[in-house]
Amino acid sequence: MRRGILGGTFDPPHYGHLFMGEVAYWQLDLDVVTFMPAGSPWQKNDLSVSDPMRRLEMTRLAVAGVPYFEADAREVERDGWTYTADTLSTFPVHEELVLILGADAASRLSTWQRHEEVTARATIAVMPRPGSTREQVAETLGHDGFVWLVGPELDISGTVIRERLQSARSVRFLMPESVRAYAEAVGLHRVESA
Repeated sequence: MRRGILGGTFDPPHYGHLFMGEVAYWQLDLDVVTFMPAGSPWQKNDLSVSDPMRRLEMTRLAVAGVPYFEADAREVERDGWTYTADTLSTFPVHEELVLILGADAASRLSTWQRHEEVTARATIAVMPRPGSTREQVAETLGHDGFVWLVGPELDISGTVIRERLQSARSVRFLMPESVRAYAEAVGLHRVESA
């Protein structure tokens, strides 16, 4: 089994995430891409993050219909801060793991808890992102420490989508309609009137 793992807050999941998974799947000949919403992301402990189970449901909706994509609940079902090193250790040792990261996240990987365990267990695959260069990633991981994915730099982020939703602007073509409809139905990402 050659498994890609694409983790994140997914608040909400959007086409940037899905495209990154698609590029990695085809370029790296993966069997499956596992989308892993973070339960309690320790690096975002000072930010307001939506309920983990709602982020998991949005992720399930986002990957629905793609036979080689799946949503995984193991981090949202775990208590306490979630660390990638712990998560990777829960997969069978015979599986070949590929951790799929945006260049911005990859260039900060040395700040992660037990990052040496992460790079020892998984190949790091890096997707270009606006504002982050291949050289910055190489400074963190070394020139031979990652695989550079080939694809356009999509400038889509959860922050931008949340801002657009809060100001009642369109997010069409930024995220799946099923995810947008769910977020609206449960009242995520909107500012309550005073």
